[in-house]
Amino acid sequence: MTREANKAYIALGLVSFFWGTTYIAARIGTQHMPGLFVSGIRQFSSGFILVSFFLARGYSIPAWETLKKISLQGILLLAVANGLLTWSLEYISSGLAAIIAALVPLFITIFTIWLSSCTKITRWMVIGMLIGFAGVLIIFYDYLGQLHSKSFVFGVALALVSTLSWSFGTVYSSKQKLPTDILFAVGLQMLVAGVTVLIVCGLTGKYVNLADAGHASWLALAYLIVFGSLLAYSAYVFAISKLPPAQVSIYAYINPIVAVGLGWFLLQEKMNANMALGTAITLSGVWLVNKEFKKTKSTTH
Repeated sequence: MTREANKAYIALGLVSFFWGTTYIAARIGTQHMPGLFVSGIRQFSSGFILVSFFLARGYSIPAWETLKKISLQGILLLAVANGLLTWSLEYISSGLAAIIAALVPLFITIFTIWLSSCTKITRWMVIGMLIGFAGVLIIFYDYLGQLHSKSFVFGVALALVSTLSWSFGTVYSSKQKLPTDILFAVGLQMLVAGVTVLIVCGLTGKYVNLADAGHASWLALAYLIVFGSLLAYSAYVFAISKLPPAQVSIYAYINPIVAVGLGWFLLQEKMNANMALGTAITLSGVWLVNKEFKKTKSTTH
């Protein structure tokens, strides 16, 4: 195993753990501030710090063609995906949001197949997809009583759209080899996404005076900026630049376990045998699809 591969696996380990914890921090933040505003402040602050660091070291803003690609990545992965997911936490639990996001490897596989003519859908892929969605249905059995709530359904829809945007953005990003430092590109992604989301917040009135937000919100934002963005997102982009997207997506198996466990322990969120069973079945189906996809892909090269 090369040194670069070792670094990529370490980065993937950081993503797998810390992104699970950010669901809790974001959930706490959205109890005091609009979710879009939380996401916008998080991305803008992180991006400003990283971009300022690289500019101070003498880096120049990339050429327009490169900047367009970086901006599209930032909009797909951060403005849309992270913005909508954080917004969804105003209406659904952090554990449920993480379980919905656990479908990322499945959607990554679907988008990769769609964008690659050399990959075929096998019987086991279909079985894995059916198992994964069956697990989601088992989880939602506990939430049937909430389906009459428009806000709950809206929150679930936001999380699903977020997952689709993140999956497509991941596949798109893995195909882009940018002629600039990876972390500098990460900072620019964050800055573009932060500015975009904050403009939307300003136009829609989804913002608050940070001075009135309270200590819990400040701590949640600080955690999201340092551990969720500067550390974990940087690690994610590094990993996706060195490893296949289907392999990197393994973090989505671990995030829900961390998020559901911490949500139950810290926020008294729902966790019972039905949810545990549904989560296990969902992750099993996603794992099967991922495994079969990698096997199929290896035989086509």
